[in-house]
Amino acid sequence: MASSFRAFLNSPVGPKTTHFWGPVANWGFVAAGLADMNKPPEMISGNMTAAMCVYSALFMRFAWMVQPRNYLLLACHVSNETVQLYQLSRWARGQG
Repeated sequence: MASSFRAFLNSPVGPKTTHFWGPVANWGFVAAGLADMNKPPEMISGNMTAAMCVYSALFMRFAWMVQPRNYLLLACHVSNETVQLYQLSRWARGQG
């Protein structure tokens, strides 16, 4: 157990690297999107939500292409893309 934890600490995607802390910080986008699901569609910014969709799509590709593959970043941006696309659909329905 201790050796596997030590291996994780010292791995190329472990907590001593930006490959770990970047995705951890990005989970805040997902949490914010989930929290906004209960707000009325009139409060959603279509421009910002579309920008977040593009941002997450680009970083999904980056997370897949970077070596070593960053599965934590990929999971974060797949989740954010899902949440933001839902929010964008709520905004579009609210527009008429």
